[in-house]
Amino acid sequence: MLVGAFLLAAKTGWACTNFLAGKGATVDGSTLVTYAADSYSLYGALYHYPAATYPPGTMLDIHEWDTGEYLGQITQAERTYSVIGNMNEHQLCIGETTFGGRPELVDTTGIMDYGSLIYVTLQRARTAREAIRTMDALVQEYGYYSSGESFSIADPDEVWIMELIGKGPGRKGAVWVARRLPDDCVSAHANQARITTFPKDDPENCLYSPDVISFAREMGYYKGKDKDFSFSDTYAPLDFGGLFWCEARVWTFFRKLDPGMDRFASYVVGDSRERMPLWIKPDRKISAQDMKGFMRDQYEGTPFDVPANELSGPFHTKLRFGPLSFMVDSVEYSIERPVATQQTGFSFVAQMRGWLPDAVGGILWFGVDDAATSLYVPMYCGIQDVPACYRVGNGSLLEYSPTSAFWTYNAVANFAYGRYEHMLPDIKRVQGEWETYFNTLVPAVDSLAAGLPEAEARALLTDFSVAQAQASTDAWKQLGEFLLVRYIDGAVKAVKDGRFVTTATGLPKGTVRPPYPEDYLREMVKRGQLVRVRTIGHE
Repeated sequence: MLVGAFLLAAKTGWACTNFLAGKGATVDGSTLVTYAADSYSLYGALYHYPAATYPPGTMLDIHEWDTGEYLGQITQAERTYSVIGNMNEHQLCIGETTFGGRPELVDTTGIMDYGSLIYVTLQRARTAREAIRTMDALVQEYGYYSSGESFSIADPDEVWIMELIGKGPGRKGAVWVARRLPDDCVSAHANQARITTFPKDDPENCLYSPDVISFAREMGYYKGKDKDFSFSDTYAPLDFGGLFWCEARVWTFFRKLDPGMDRFASYVVGDSRERMPLWIKPDRKISAQDMKGFMRDQYEGTPFDVPANELSGPFHTKLRFGPLSFMVDSVEYSIERPVATQQTGFSFVAQMRGWLPDAVGGILWFGVDDAATSLYVPMYCGIQDVPACYRVGNGSLLEYSPTSAFWTYNAVANFAYGRYEHMLPDIKRVQGEWETYFNTLVPAVDSLAAGLPEAEARALLTDFSVAQAQASTDAWKQLGEFLLVRYIDGAVKAVKDGRFVTTATGLPKGTVRPPYPEDYLREMVKRGQLVRVRTIGHE
């Protein structure tokens, strides 16, 4: 969909998506948080910070997560917890999306950027509330280097959204608000601050910096009554980009769990001023597998359906080129930005289960590259090593590695983009087979590991997670080879139950050359791109 005559704010850097669910909104009582780390400059890998102890006075170097730039040193904690990806060994998970906000509030002298804030906190905190206090303490002491950020912070019992922005160059600390998600609700954020007004006297469910309103008054951002103060409207005012590229991703999630949310279709294109709620109560309870499906959303069945858009060409590719906004005849237009996007480095569905020992209860369902064509593999939070195929240093954005999951999944996705309509069903079939297998196997592994001493359980879970990652990456390599064989040179070989149909002598049977869709051909006729066949007479 192209939308014109709007001023589109430039959204640079990371562009991520988080979905959240309280324990009363899920089928099994787990808490759930999803995260897609989307950037053309991010190499998809599974980070690992082993638990450790340090002598008093040890210092920790901080490098900006996005660029690797050295920012300074902080005092290292004397004891740190093991972290696998974005979850630590106590089932604490933190995700994020960048909303930017007022650019003058970026503190270029600060040491803690948003990525370092996440991973340092995961090494130091055990619960969501402790994480909020830790994050506040870190920016108070060392300054906050990044722009505005929304954080998803969850443990097996509570799920919180924390929105935070700095105070400008040379001013340590940050202004922030954190709200606890009601247990029976779901929420989301996607690069736009979403906390508006908030209770000032409910510390069980709402925490905030003491100067979040007074600082806004000092800066001239707000002059109204305290009770009417809105964090989002003050520190990150909505523009069209914040609606159509960001809030629309929240809307496409909400509408799947509450049909009444369809009315906000006008809101996400700027035709309505009624803001969506911060959270909703879903019309059914959801599972981790449901969340995987939500992360693969491309606005299917809505006016913004990405594969159905005319920009998708005759075979309905989801691939988009160029910026999200552009000028045509002095009018600015925009294209959609879906949840599942080609530039994803990694994504996950974090599942925290309080009825199991921590090492067993936390699962990071982890995938690399575009979620629509990727696979979520169970990585238990208690594992002591990461699979070689997911390891940092196994390839890079400038170095292909045949043993890297990131490159293996990218090979399949990029091959499929050109024939998306035809190849996606083959990918979905393999994707579904593997995730059904995982969902069947994990309960048995849970039961076995929960009955073991912790050290033995961790060893078992490590072996299991490493083996599943490697086996599924090998399967994806085979999938890429299958697609090449099936779709070589524009033809399509017949397949039944995932196997090629052959003649008695072993040759391909039923190979076809798919025609261009009729609507595409009609458009080409209209444009004069096809030569009409004429009957040529003989002298």
